This record gives sequence, C-alpha cells and structure tokens, in this order.
Amino acid sequence: MSAKRGASPWDLTALLNAADPKASLAERHLWIIRFLEWLRHAPVQSEARATAPAELVAAAPAEATPTQALRLRHMLGVIERNAEHRDRVGTMLVAFLREVDSAALLADFGFAPRAGLWAEFGRRVRSRILPLTPATSDLGELFALLFPPGSDAAWLTALDAETEARLAALLAPIADDGSDWRAPFLEAIMFLASAIRSAGFSPLLRQRMSPELLVDEPFRQLARAAERIREHAESSEPEAHAQLLRDAQYLRALLDVCRRCATSVHEHLEAHGVSVDVVFEADQLRERTHRIELLLGCVLSERPARELLRFVAQMVDAAEGRRSIRGLFAEHYSILARKVAERSADAGDHYITRDAAEYREMLRAAAGGGAVLGATTLLKALMGMIGLGVFWAGFANGLNYAASFVLIQLLHFTVATKQPAMTAPALADKLGDVASDEGLERFVDEVACLIRSQAAGIFGNLLAVVPVVLGAQWLARAAFGAPIIGEAQAEYTLASLSLAGPTPVFAALTGVLLFASSLVAGWVENWFVWHRLDSAIAWNPRIVDRFGAARARRWSAFWRRNISGLASNVSLGLLLGLVPAIAWFFSLPIDVRHVTLATGQLAAAVGVLGVAIVASAPFWWCVAGIAAIGALNLGVSFWLAFRVALRSRGIRLADQSRIHRAIRRRLRQRPASFILPPRLAPA
Repeated sequence: MSAKRGASPWDLTALLNAADPKASLAERHLWIIRFLEWLRHAPVQSEARATAPAELVAAAPAEATPTQALRLRHMLGVIERNAEHRDRVGTMLVAFLREVDSAALLADFGFAPRAGLWAEFGRRVRSRILPLTPATSDLGELFALLFPPGSDAAWLTALDAETEARLAALLAPIADDGSDWRAPFLEAIMFLASAIRSAGFSPLLRQRMSPELLVDEPFRQLARAAERIREHAESSEPEAHAQLLRDAQYLRALLDVCRRCATSVHEHLEAHGVSVDVVFEADQLRERTHRIELLLGCVLSERPARELLRFVAQMVDAAEGRRSIRGLFAEHYSILARKVAERSADAGDHYITRDAAEYREMLRAAAGGGAVLGATTLLKALMGMIGLGVFWAGFANGLNYAASFVLIQLLHFTVATKQPAMTAPALADKLGDVASDEGLERFVDEVACLIRSQAAGIFGNLLAVVPVVLGAQWLARAAFGAPIIGEAQAEYTLASLSLAGPTPVFAALTGVLLFASSLVAGWVENWFVWHRLDSAIAWNPRIVDRFGAARARRWSAFWRRNISGLASNVSLGLLLGLVPAIAWFFSLPIDVRHVTLATGQLAAAVGVLGVAIVASAPFWWCVAGIAAIGALNLGVSFWLAFRVALRSRGIRLADQSRIHRAIRRRLRQRPASFILPPRLAPA
C-alpha cells in the first residue's frame, strides 16, 4: 500500500500502483480515503489544469470548474488509457461498494441513533474526541473519513454528464453481475418509513400534533406505501413501472402530510410551552421525510448518476451539521430562546414609561425598591458580624438579596438593574418595521422611552437608598452609641468601590448575572406552563379538598402571574451571594458590584466617617466607580438580552448605521426626551 520511496504524497502514479484488490479491508478503505485526499488537496488551480488533458481544459472554463473535478477527469483519463490500472481500481471500487453496509449511510446517517437531544450531544462530543477507524463496513461511520469537513459538496455537484458516464463505466461490473443497484435505496426507504411511523405514534409527538391532520392516519399508511414501492421496483411485470410512479406520488403526498404534522407540533409548543426534546424529535421526523424524497429521486431518476452525486453532496452537508455542537444547540434551543425572549418582552413592556404619569409611577416604584435595598445593605453588614465561613456567608447574603428582591416584587416596587434583561426583548420586537422612515422613528421613540425609564429607575433607587442608610446609621448611633456599619467596614468600602480598582470588571460580571437570572426566569416559566401546573393547582382534587375551589384558583392565578418574577429574583439573589463564595473556593478574586447596593454602602461609609469625607479624593473615586457600576450593570445585561432576542427571532440588522444616525439626530434635536417624559402621552 505504500507509495514508492521519495515519491510525492500527491503522485498519481504511486497512488494507482498502490491499489491492491487483495489487501485487507482496512487497507482498501485507506486507499479510497487517500484517493479522495488526492482529489481534495490539489495544487493551485493553474497547476491542476496543467496536468489535465488539453481538450478538458478547453471545455471547462477556470471560473466554472472546481479543481477537484479537473483532477478527477485527469485520473479517469489515466485509468482508461492503462488496462492494468483500470482493472485494479475498478475491482477495488466494486468490492468496496459490495462490502459496505450502504443502509447505514442512506437511512441512518445524520440522525440520532437514540431519542433525545442530550444523547445526540454526547455522540457529537465523542466523535470530536475519539479517532475513527477505516476497518469497518459501516458506510455511515466510514463517511466521516471519506469526506472530512471541507467543501466537497461543491465539486461533487459540479461534475458534468461526461464525467458521470465515465465513472459509471468504471463501476460497470456491479451492473453486469445482475444485481439491482437500487436495492439498498429501496431498503433504506423502508427503514426510514418505519422510523417516521414509530416517531409519529410516540406519545411525545402524537399528543401534540394537529388532530385534523391525523384523521387519515398518514403514519399508519407510510410503511405500507414504502413496501409497495419496493415490490413494484423489483417486479419485472410490464405495468410495474407505471404503478411504481403512482405509488411514489402517493408516498410523497403522505410525506407532505407527515411534515405538516411535525410543523403542528411546533405550533402546539408555541402555545403551551417548549421542550427541546420534543423540538429535536419533530425535527428528526421532518428530516427523515426529506431523506426519503432524496432516495426516491435516485430510484426514479432517468439520470441516476446525477441524482446519486447530488445525494452524496447532500450527505456531505449533513456530515458538516452532524459534527457541529454549536449548531445542535443553536438549532434546537432557538424556539426556547424565542419563547423566553417573548415572555421577557411581555414583562419588559411594563417597565417602559411613555408619559409623565407612568414616569412618576416608575419613580415611586423605584424609590420603594431603593428603600428595601437600603435595609438589605444594613442587614448584610449585620450578618457579616456573625463570622460565618465563606460559603455560608455567601449563602446567607444570597438569601438576604433574594428575600429583598421578592419583597420588592410583591410590593410592586422595582429595581432598575433588573429592567434591561426584560426591556431588551421588548425593544427587539420593535425592529421588525425599521425599514420605513415611520417605523424607524417609532423605534427611536421606543429607545428614548427605554433610556428615560432606566434613568427614572436609577434615580428612584439611589434617591431612596441614600437617606434610608444614613437615617439608620444616625438612629443606631443615637440609640446604641455606635453605627451599624463601623469605621473598618467604611474604609474597606472606600477601597473596594474605587474606579481605580477592579470595580468595572466586577460590575460587568454582575451584568452577566442579571442577564442569567432573566434566562432562569424564562426557563422556569416555560417549565411551569409546559407541565400545566397552574391548571393542576386550580383543579387537582387533593388541592381543592384542602384549600377549597376558590382559594385554589386564586393560588393558581398568583403562581401563573408571579412565577417568572419569583424565579428571577430568587436566582439573582443566590447568584449575587454564591458566585463570589464559589470563586473564592477556586482562589479566584471575583466579587459582584450592584449599583444600588454599592450606593447604600457608600452612604453608610459617609455616615461613619462624617460629611468631611465628601471633600476627599477617595470618595469621588467611589462616586465615579458607582457611575461605572450603573452603566455596566445596565449595559451588559441589556446587550446580552438584546442579542438573544435578535438571534432567537432571526433578525439581522442590515443597516445599523441608519438606526445610529436616527438616534444621534434625536439626541441633537431633543436631548431632554431621553431623560424627561413628554407632557402628553404619544399618539
């Protein structure tokens, strides 16, 4: 199998001389892999064309014919002129096609062997880590070695009719032995039809399909239709071909109905909650129907060589997608991400103020949230005096934050930093009509409303947290002779909040945690809806017997209305408390910086060190640090949520500069609209 010593690895003569039909299975497969490598790793186009016969170069313009196709023509020419090469290579290829299990490629390749997204994830991870062997008769496994990631699909589809005919002549011994080359294709159609039938009957999909589409039982008929196609394709009766065409048309109609059934599953998920496993199964069903269409095209085509090459090119593309881990999650989590973004948009729309009355209401709600967080700051300082271990101190802080955020929610107050993750999807909803000038102006109005709402939230939080903390410090000094937060803690606050330190990094990390809590909220709400827990709470017999029908319905409405906010608040509180503690375990100097809590800590330091500290440089470094914390808390959280909302909707900003110009124009013309509300509500 080895080429002549000193020969180039791409020496065609050495490659053809190495073809040995009597070699072992692994060696023969390895030769075919090297044969395809010779086609793929060609010299530059001009050199490849120099090796091709002149008549071929004249017949194929450089810009139209891939290099691999030219090299294949050249190789076929060499083989056709040399009888020994023709016999050895032809025997090798014929033996290869007879020995491999073609159904593994035709029916199974590209599909998960077991149901479930995570099982497919594990398979893809293993395929990236573990090496493959050519010592196999499974064509599906061997395909990854034959066609590694690249651009093979392009040159396979670019082969002309003459090259197809020459390849068919090289494989003529298969047709001469009386066997039907269509047999594995017909067998694969039956395998796929059985898999589709099984998926269609599974409760995971069947219960979520449209009942109207299942009336004619398309999945039950599918296997019988595939069996009839095989019978008529193998029959030698005169009318068999006409019957085969009628059966193929009927099978295609059944496949179309099956695809519509899979689409109806997505419609059910949109209304009743999302499961990525159901999305994965529905997509697998739909892809199998397309595979049967491709196989039917090969069986029925008047130019089977053309359809076979097209099928191989399709499998090359499928192999690309089958290796991608990122593509797996991007494809099947997109609908979940969209539902999370849509629910966040529904909630976020309530955080956007559009007139003076809503602006005042936002200030009032933010002031209430700031007052609660002022008490949270003081309670955190008191818990620090207990001397808990690092983890338990972080857990206690997380519970403190979570309880405060939940209390703010139940009192209908607000925290400014929690708004961006909700308002970003609401803003992304408005991007659908920015193509027109009127739509662009409406989008800029929405941006102004959003920034104004964020400003109102920040103002309300900070204006309330400062007097609450200062008042508590003064009362504690008057009542007990010492403030709640001592001088040592105050000095530490001045050092830790300074802009000159790691404050910006910690503030950006806090923005990521704010965004993560919104994802948790969307996921929990989807889980709640998917399992119909609101209906269970309202109508479960034991719950109704214990609490009464009216109270059970009230509890159901309460949880359905508040589940997202409770999940967001509890997860955010625990993240803020536990992330620094877990990072400390790994010796990572990571902390969090929340703008309202940081402002409360600085106010407490002023209450200890006196008003004179306001004239010092460290104080103003902390003020600058708090400004940076607010910007990064809001900006990072908003940017991440906005990106998810755009990608989940498939929105691409084709003309971002146009949007930027419109926003800059509004800033020049009406800068106050980004801070102060209009006197009248917009039409």
